[in-house]
Amino acid sequence: MKKLLILPSLFFLFVSTSCHKEIKSPKGGIDVVSNVYFDVSKNLDKIQSFHLSSLNYSGDSIIERIPDADAPEITQQIYFIKDSLCYTIENENPSKIILSDIIKKQKPLSVEKKRGGTLFSQEKIPNYRNRKNLSDTVLFKKQYKRFEINSPWMYTRFYIYPTDTILPYSIYKHAEKDYHGRLERIDSYNKKTDIFVTLQLMSRKNWDGEAKEIFEFNHFIKNRKK
Repeated sequence: MKKLLILPSLFFLFVSTSCHKEIKSPKGGIDVVSNVYFDVSKNLDKIQSFHLSSLNYSGDSIIERIPDADAPEITQQIYFIKDSLCYTIENENPSKIILSDIIKKQKPLSVEKKRGGTLFSQEKIPNYRNRKNLSDTVLFKKQYKRFEINSPWMYTRFYIYPTDTILPYSIYKHAEKDYHGRLERIDSYNKKTDIFVTLQLMSRKNWDGEAKEIFEFNHFIKNRKK
C-alpha cells in the first residue's frame, strides 16, 4: 500500500457520472494502471508500473480488487461499493460472500474517504480553464480527443474517447461532459522532479476471477430467495 503513495497526487479519480446520452454498460470491468518514469529527460529506463485497481461492476454494484504492489496476481484488499458507499470485504473465500449481509452488518464509509486503490473526489482538473485543445490522435487503434494544460511546474495531456456508452464511474465528470466522451488516459510531466506519469483507464467486458465468484454466488442467493 505504501508504494502507491509515491505516485504524484495529480489525479482525483472516478466520480459517479451521467453523460449526454444514457447508454449504460450493464456489466464489465475497469483496470486502472499507471507507469512512472524517473529522470525522464535522460532516458526512459527508470520505470515502475502499478496496477492500482481492478473495478468490476454489475449494474450499480462495484467490486474493487486492489492488487499487491509487488505481486499484482495477489489481492491486497477487496471493497464492495454501492450508492457512493464503501464496504470492506474480509472473507478470503469469494464464493461465500453475501453482499446483502455485508450491507446489513457493516457501517459503510463514503467512497471519498476510502483509503487505497482508486481515489474518489468531486474536485475538478486544476487550471482547467486554461486548457488548450489539440488535434485528435489514435492510440491502441482508438481515436481520442485531446487537450493539454501547461503550467510552470507541470505539463498534462488528457485523452478522451468519444462514446455514448458510460461506465458506472468515470474520470473527471466535468471534462467528460464537455467533450462528450470518456477520459481514458492522463499523461503528466513534473518539470521540477523530472518525473513522467501515465494513468490509464482500461475497460473490459468481463469480470476478473474473484469478482466473478462474488457476483455469481450472490445472483444464485438472490434467485433462491424468490
